[in-house]
Amino acid sequence: MNIEDAVIARIKKGKENFEILVNDCEKALRFKEGKIAIDSILVTNKVFKDVKKGLHASEHEMIKVFGTDDGIKVARVILMEGEILLTAEYRSKLNEDKKKQVINLIQRNAIDPKTNRPHPAQRIENAIKEVKANVDFNKSAEEQVQSIVKKISEVLPIKYELRKIEIKIPSNYANKCFSMLKNRSKILSDQWMNDGSLYLVIEVPAGMQASLFDEINKLTQGSVETKVIGVM
Repeated sequence: MNIEDAVIARIKKGKENFEILVNDCEKALRFKEGKIAIDSILVTNKVFKDVKKGLHASEHEMIKVFGTDDGIKVARVILMEGEILLTAEYRSKLNEDKKKQVINLIQRNAIDPKTNRPHPAQRIENAIKEVKANVDFNKSAEEQVQSIVKKISEVLPIKYELRKIEIKIPSNYANKCFSMLKNRSKILSDQWMNDGSLYLVIEVPAGMQASLFDEINKLTQGSVETKVIGVM
């Protein structure tokens, strides 16, 4: 590949800088996750003090700092412990992906208090843009969703809550419904009755309540009993 298209990964140890060249931002991050081999991402095994100036790190410097002058071993440390300088294009992609995760979480856990139903994804995205809420790709969606909900609530009526729901399921649908509810909600308690029917108390994000009720009604042909018994 053209060396000008390569991506720099770097680390600072004390006062010393060390840099390497990798061929792709995404592959470098996949290496950090243990998904691919280091050989597939290095442009060269050489370690630099400054890539742009073409200054190479000496064997003495690498041994002093890393305990080895093996370029691949040093590169591994730089990738795992250092910083990958992401391209603007890839940084934009990561931000967009993280924004979608945040929007999905808001849809699942928040509702429009006027309708008690989730806001459409596009409406949430428009609110994020309007208030200029910052989505940070370096943080998990879970870490930042609460602060973003608080921010967009300035322009969008929104309530972020969990609901505790009591469910009674007839015996002929109990096993099938139990499997579905186990995957779609947090089961707080369950009790199998003498007649084979099932009584549960579950916890579910408010935004998922309507779709969950639709699904369980289909599975039971409308013979299920549900009741919201708490809001958190």
